[in-house]
Parts: sequence; C-alpha cells; structure tokens
Amino acid sequence: MKYVVATAGHVDHGKSTLVRALTGIEPDRWEEERRRGLTIDLGFAWTTLPSGSDVAFVDVPGHERFIPNMLAGLGPAPVVLFVVAADEGWSAQSDDHRDALSALGIEYGVLVISRADRASDGHIEDVIASARAELVGTGLATAPVVVVSAPQGRGLAELRTTLDAVLGQTPRPSTSGRVRLWVDRAFTRTGAGTVVTGTLASGTIRVGDTLELIGADGHRAVDVRGLHSEGSALTMSLPVSRVAVNLRGVGVDAVARGDALVTPGAWHSSAEADIRRVGGVPFDDVPERLVVHLGTAALPARLRPFGPDYARLTFARAVPLSHRDRVVLRNPGQRIVGGGVVLHPDPPELRRRGDSARREAALARMSDAGGAADEVARRGAVRVVELQRLGLVDDGDTAPAGVRVVDDWWVDESSCAAWIKRLRDAVVEVHEREPMSAGLSASGVPALLELPDPALLATVVADAGLASADGYLSIPGHVPDLGDAEEAMSALERRLAERPFRAPESDDLTALGLGARELAAAERTGRILRLRDGVVLLPTAPALAMRTLAALPQPFTTSEARQALGTTRRVVIPLLELLDGRGWTRRIDAGHREVVR
Repeated sequence: MKYVVATAGHVDHGKSTLVRALTGIEPDRWEEERRRGLTIDLGFAWTTLPSGSDVAFVDVPGHERFIPNMLAGLGPAPVVLFVVAADEGWSAQSDDHRDALSALGIEYGVLVISRADRASDGHIEDVIASARAELVGTGLATAPVVVVSAPQGRGLAELRTTLDAVLGQTPRPSTSGRVRLWVDRAFTRTGAGTVVTGTLASGTIRVGDTLELIGADGHRAVDVRGLHSEGSALTMSLPVSRVAVNLRGVGVDAVARGDALVTPGAWHSSAEADIRRVGGVPFDDVPERLVVHLGTAALPARLRPFGPDYARLTFARAVPLSHRDRVVLRNPGQRIVGGGVVLHPDPPELRRRGDSARREAALARMSDAGGAADEVARRGAVRVVELQRLGLVDDGDTAPAGVRVVDDWWVDESSCAAWIKRLRDAVVEVHEREPMSAGLSASGVPALLELPDPALLATVVADAGLASADGYLSIPGHVPDLGDAEEAMSALERRLAERPFRAPESDDLTALGLGARELAAAERTGRILRLRDGVVLLPTAPALAMRTLAALPQPFTTSEARQALGTTRRVVIPLLELLDGRGWTRRIDAGHREVVR
C-alpha cells in the first residue's frame, strides 16, 4: 500500500531531521536550505514501514515567511506528523500549522515530540500536555504521541510502528474516481520535457492518458508521456502516492504550482464558492481581501460574509472545485485567519435585496455531506453528470426523497408538479380562447415552462395526461369547435357529396366564409381532406376515386383519369399524387399510371 504523510510544526523543531532519520534521504532540495539549516520549500523523501507499506513524506517549511509553501504541502496530504520540540514546546508557528490542519480537516496523524535528548522526562510530559491542549478541536486531538531523538535513534522504531498503525486506519481512496492532482513542482528533464509532481489523492493515472490541465492560462489537454514515483518508472499510478508526470502538449513555462491535472470534463471549474466556516474568527471579522489556499493553489480572493459562519468567495481565477473541498483563509500578510468547507462550488447569483440573508438560511440547511436535493430543487432538474462534477453525488448514489429520475436527469417533484399545472392551464386556456385550434403548439412549451432541457417535455406531457398529435397538445377528447362556421361547413359537405371531385374554387370557399383557419379545424376533426392549399375534398374521395380508376384500362393517363372522375387538372394531379403516396397507384412513366393490384 502507498501513503503520503506531511510534516507540520514550528520552524527549527526538527521536522527535516526527523524525515532524514526515518528515510535516509535528505529532504532539503536546495543548497541554501542545507547551508542555512532552514527549510524554505517543500522537500520529499520516502521509506518502507515494518508492514511493507510505502510511505512518501512531504516536508514543509515551518517559518512564518514560508506559510504559503507550507500550505501547498499540507493541502493535498491526508496524514500529518505534527512535530513539537521537547526543549521549546508549543511555539508561534505551531499555532499556524494547527490552524491549517484544522481548516483542511486532516483527521489522521501522529504527535511527535522531537529533540527528547534536550529535555527532562518531566518537561517532556508538560510539553505533551500543552500540545494536547492546543490540539483540542482538531483531527489530531487524540492522535498517538511518540517521543523521539533523531540523533540518538530514540523512538524511531516506535514512530515507524505507530505511523504504520495510523495509516492502516485511514480510508482507502477510490482508484476509479476523478483524478485531480494539484501541481507542487514543474520542471524540465533532458529527454523527457515537462514534468510536474504532486500528491495523487484519488483516481488512477496511466501512461497514454489524456488529462486536462487547469491553470492561470485556462484549460488545455495534455497527454501523459510517462510516470515516476520515488525514483521508479510506472505504467500507472494509484492513490495515495507521490507521482511525477511527464507531460506532452505543454511547455514548462505554462505550468506552475497551484495548477491541477484533472479528468477531462469531470470537474466543475468555478471562480466562486459558498463556504461554511471551519475554525478561525467569524467571517464578519475577516478582511474582504484574502488569499485562499486550495490544494497547492494560493488564490487572491474576495470574501462576502453572510453572517459569522457562511460566506461567498470570489477567486481571481477559476479552479476545479468540488463540494466538501477544504480551503484555508490567510490575510494579505502571513497569518491564517480560518478555513472553510465548500458547500456549493457553483452558487446562484445574488441580485435582489435580501438575497444574502436568504442565501445564509439556505446554506445553514445544507450539510457537508448533502446538497444534491437542494441543488435539484433550486434548478428544477439537473443532469446526474453535472451533480457528479459538482461533487454532490458519487457513482451509484440513489436519488434522495422528493427527487425523481428521468433518464439521465434528477427532477424535483415539486418543480415537476408546477410544470404540469402550468402546462394544463395553458392548454385549457388555448382551448377556451381558440375553440377551432388543435391545442397548444408543443414547440413553444419548453420555453413557456422554462424547462432546463426540451428532453423533459415528454415526461411532463405524460404526467399532465395530455394528448399529443401533429405537434399540438390538447386535453384528451377535445374536438375543435367550428362555431359560426359550422353551417358553412355543412353546406360544403353537401356540395361535395353530390360531386365528390369538383373541389370548390378559392372564391367559393371565401364566399362560404371558410378561410384557412376554419378549413384547418375541419381537417383536424376529419371532416375534409386538403390535397393542397385551395383544393378541398371529402375524406372519402380517395376510396371513391380508386373504384373509378380500377375500372379503366390499365395503364391510364392523367387525362383519362380526369375525364373519368369528372374533374379538373387542378384536382386530379394532387389527388393522383396522394394515391401514389399511399401506394394505391403506381406511376409508370411521365404520362401513365396503373392501379396497384
């Protein structure tokens, strides 16, 4: 099994010395760090624990000037070694590191009392008690304690065993989940090109994969040319592990710490998020301008409080964000002022007076583990893939109460009921206003109901119990009413019954008071057959025509058909085309047809 562990603690409390003693690897990468004895940037080392588990360490700087670097190391790490020197005890930057791991929600780790050779046993007990008190309210409140002295080798074996046990308790991440690797280094290597490193917390990366790089320059597709971890080449990398990814499709100058490699299309990229406070001072007392730390990113941001515990963050650029993400808030100086958990990575706009208060109430109802039902209720309907991108549901999650599943959509039952009522009311209103109409045109209904997608219309129509025909929606059993045109239509029917193929001229129809609207209504009720504009017969005309045409010598000409039916070319040509279309007659050449037997 592979694991990643970050260090934490005040400057010069022995974090790097401890990592060096555990792994035999020098974590300080820069000559200046080794010369000054001061960790400035992130360091990396690895070892194998007694159980055979592989653990990679991310060594973070402790000095207050390098808090951004510290947060870049802690951000993606699920486990921490919190180091407190026995001779100095809890110190200033211990507070910052504690506040960071509290904000990040890190729940697993070991409290390490270092430099035990410099303090008495009694003083060490006091340091442990003090550290315990300081860690109350964090995930390390009940973490196991190990006392060590790296130069003497004291406690190192116990620390390895204890860390082994702690790592064995951590939940295993999904190997099939979404990839999001926060970049902490980017460099070039001869023969390889651009290489980025980071902690892979979930998902699997394989050589040949195409990933999406999200950074200050926007989004771009990149190919995984190669993978390395702890000095070895891999064909795939599983979580949780440190991994170096050789990329094709991007130059090293276009990649920086804080960028992210993600599964294409699987993450919502947002420049805003609504959060709930985790520790720190109330949001009402936090500066408006902040630096927000997410993963390895440090983003200038603006905070809009909705009261003491809820707020909206607006970032300087869009980042791949998900429900339940943790952020650390730092003032423009170096101090950490608190943290937050993302409740919504794609919040609604605030436009009206009172929206802030209403949004605070809505966020207060949301839990860290929920939110899908609220999002579906807000939008009316949401595709499941979008809920997954937002981190509100995982693969295999079932729809919550009050939500119905329609194909790949989750639909709010209350919204659906409102759509159904509005649609039935609209159809009834059309029937009353236009009794001759076939009903409500279906083409305009999605806009009328403000449906998220026209694909939902069929479900709404079915649930509304409406009839659908020829692009119109109607109440079942509705028959268009000709009203004042009824007498004229009866006169037309009597005329055509006497001479079935003598279609009246347009002037005759106008004289009867039968315009296009009246004729269309009559046609929908099956009272007439319109061959083309201005050519009107009874619906029985095609069958009557076939009796006459079948008695003619076969094949017959258009002129012979016209004479036999006692009509004109204006009528016989569209009538024969109709019969051809029904397969009752067949055209042989330009001048002849025959009846299909």
